[in-house]
Amino acid sequence: MFAALDLGTNNCRLLIAQPTGSGFRVIDGFSRIVRLGEGVNEAGALSDAAIQRTVDALKVCATKMSRRRVSQARCVATQAARSAGNGAYFVNLVKRETGIDMEIITSREEAELTLTGCFSLLDSAYDHALMFDVGGGSAEFVWARILENGGAEVMGWTSLPCGVVTLTEQHGKKEFAPKEYENLIAGVVETLRPFDQQFGISKHIAGGGVQMVGTAGTVTTIAGVDMCLPRYNRARVDGSWLGFDAVERVSRFLSGQSYEERAAHPCIGYNRADLIVAGCAVLEAVCQIWPAGQLRVADRGVREGILSVMSGKPKAICDGATAFAAE
Repeated sequence: MFAALDLGTNNCRLLIAQPTGSGFRVIDGFSRIVRLGEGVNEAGALSDAAIQRTVDALKVCATKMSRRRVSQARCVATQAARSAGNGAYFVNLVKRETGIDMEIITSREEAELTLTGCFSLLDSAYDHALMFDVGGGSAEFVWARILENGGAEVMGWTSLPCGVVTLTEQHGKKEFAPKEYENLIAGVVETLRPFDQQFGISKHIAGGGVQMVGTAGTVTTIAGVDMCLPRYNRARVDGSWLGFDAVERVSRFLSGQSYEERAAHPCIGYNRADLIVAGCAVLEAVCQIWPAGQLRVADRGVREGILSVMSGKPKAICDGATAFAAE
């Protein structure tokens, strides 16, 4: 029995699975919004309240892993723990309080595992893939060549400070005026432009040979809203295609709503209502600078990448890739 735990800036997610001939079969899971990275950009450290919320969630994860008699586990923390001055203290506290061995991984390892988790969504009819993960503290972008026999070879990658928690905290309030929203999109576009120019991504997209894959909460939430789902349904969302026209329509609709109106949507709720507008801006910026017309929606990432590697499947490797603005 394998377990993979991904502790991000906003969410704590666990998957427990059994290996099968074709990969793995999920047995149990857990997800809770903990906002570990709340205030970390300003304070430079994880707050006591955020640590306590996270430890409480990790105790639930530890209990699940014990009950399922997990034999092999990998538990990783990403941007919030990476950037915090007290990250090592947090890791030691987690071990003492929960028994979980938490590993703070680099942005490179995060990119590798996320792409690995999305391998099954890549179509060999395309030459290249641009995968992006809009997280809480940062956004990861991977430029890869799709291999005919499955998987992908990473050509370049980067981690940029445009996560939804980071941008929302910089804005300082839950509502965005139309001009503020437009300025946020423009700012993210300028952040992405050097990465685009270094690898000539726009030129490849103009040629029609690029598949875009978006993962994490912003993309899956917008897909769920576009589908008018009465409640979020992973089976409907994961692997679906989202047109850029739908991205713009849903994003403008949500950015024009109040916090309470956004929170009332069954695919958003109060825990995401203040963050989704920043996520919409990042996604609109991605669509503007890389106009592929559609993207593949992935409700998967680091955890699935970890489980794939545990199951003996190939892993995306950045060894020969060029890191742009890396840590």
